Amino acid sequence: MVKKADISTKKLISLSPENWVKWVTQIPDITTGEILNSEFQWISRESDVLVKATSPQYGEFLVLNELQLRYKPEMPKRMRAYAALAEEKYDLPTYPVLINILKESETEIPKRYESEFAGLQARQDYHVINLWEVDVKIALSQPIPSLLPFVPILKGGGEESTVRQALQMLRADEKLSQLETVMAFFATFVLDSALVQQIMRWDMAILQESPWYQQIFREGEKRGERQAILSSIELSLEIKFSQEGLQFMPKISQVADLEQLKNIQRGILTVDSFDELREFMQRN
Repeated sequence: MVKKADISTKKLISLSPENWVKWVTQIPDITTGEILNSEFQWISRESDVLVKATSPQYGEFLVLNELQLRYKPEMPKRMRAYAALAEEKYDLPTYPVLINILKESETEIPKRYESEFAGLQARQDYHVINLWEVDVKIALSQPIPSLLPFVPILKGGGEESTVRQALQMLRADEKLSQLETVMAFFATFVLDSALVQQIMRWDMAILQESPWYQQIFREGEKRGERQAILSSIELSLEIKFSQEGLQFMPKISQVADLEQLKNIQRGILTVDSFDELREFMQRN
């Protein structure tokens, strides 16, 4: 039987919510209740998983789990919004957790949102878990089945023998066998695809149905388009302003937004002198 590749975060955590919540909060005497509806009418998407929890020390509260395939700079603001909306909707204190799956760069990931405007300050702390920093022994030795699919990208988990061990653990439990696809997907980041097919005995086309695969594919398309625009900008600067124009490339290369890059691309074509170019770049 072909196993589905679309395994949601909610499904992962619901396999053992109490063990998951104990791990992400490091509150050992916690007990969990229902997994709540995390869709808020004021925003266009829902946070991943919102779990009601209780502990003798803190009473009843919410654990907000936000899983990101890769960290994005807007996450601090988003975590602030999610935490506030969850507290308002359910009238309970919220423990927000940001779980980043794949390492994007060496950039330090902030653990709080801070802003100040007109003398008013706002701050939202949240717990950060980077899966590439989590020791694979935690997934293999502790009863946290939700971590098993991520074994290949955990710290020390990229060896063939380790992936095979995790696969055996998944196949030993019928409820967990559906997670093979997820683990196969992440195994392709550290092992050759042919080896993954051999280990998993899977058709890799199945992985392409995964939402995580589709997200990475779209990111790849955007990166390809971005690189093409940057190359065009660099060529335009060199042709119109020689080496002097290329001094702006380090700044331009830091722009992630495609529309902003396209605006810069069009703007460079309209300016006629280096002074006009300098003024244009100061505005952008």
